[in-house]
Amino acid sequence: MARGAADETTDARRRVRRTPKRPASTLAERWTTIDGVDVFYRESPDVPDEPAMVHLHGFGLSGRYLLPTAERLAGEFHTLVPDLPGFGLSWRAPRALDVPGLARAAVTFLDDRGIEKATLVGNSMGCPVICEFAYEFPERVERAVLVSPAGGRFNQPLMGAIAQLARDGGREPSSMVKVATPDYLRFGIYSTFRMFRALTRYPTLERLLELRVPTLVVVGDKDPLMPPPAAVREVAALAETSVVLVVIEGAAHAINFSHPDELANVIRLFMADRPIVDDPDAPGVARQIDLHPQ
Repeated sequence: MARGAADETTDARRRVRRTPKRPASTLAERWTTIDGVDVFYRESPDVPDEPAMVHLHGFGLSGRYLLPTAERLAGEFHTLVPDLPGFGLSWRAPRALDVPGLARAAVTFLDDRGIEKATLVGNSMGCPVICEFAYEFPERVERAVLVSPAGGRFNQPLMGAIAQLARDGGREPSSMVKVATPDYLRFGIYSTFRMFRALTRYPTLERLLELRVPTLVVVGDKDPLMPPPAAVREVAALAETSVVLVVIEGAAHAINFSHPDELANVIRLFMADRPIVDDPDAPGVARQIDLHPQ
């Protein structure tokens, strides 16, 4: 018993050291344990009696850059933004996780929070994680929102992807630098190579086309990590399920950070099964693309 109490004290001290001194948003910042790994997450401060919405981050990053959009939706959905194991403030799993492993970690996170079913909102690498989640556990997914889905052939090889990221950096708000830089440094070079290898081995396109839940795909027309919107439309049109494709003009890759008002507006309309219209008061112009023109 004494050793168990000591272990709990050590865990508590370790979490205190990692917890930011100043909250990054109005969401509550909390810790939990997933498969023996300390996981940091943010959650609606007063959990509403509303459907759950989980925001999943991209390659090498934490959930912090997703907070602008998540915060705008927190009053309408039970909103959660975890740092998946090995990313951000969360500790690493004993064995590095690939895309299926991250998807299983997301499922276990929902189990830990007592959530049976959720809408999943992903950016970049978070989108393949959602595709795998929905492939393995379709009954746990209400809807899928894929923002700037990445990880396919267009992002290969690694040096090409690095060049794409460098171009994207010049198109994102300057405030993104101080959010992303600590995350990338913490993630590390070895983890970058390992995770990129895992992404290139994952059948992203196949899983995307196998989605069986209502799906919203949002891309920016200034995103160097994505094929042109016309090519994205051709792929989305092949899906057998209901897919809504939206382009936000003026947006690059990290739309959740750079265009939170426009993205939150699009997500609200999609969740309510309403036509997608632009928010005239938000930067960027959102337009829905007809996937099956006559």
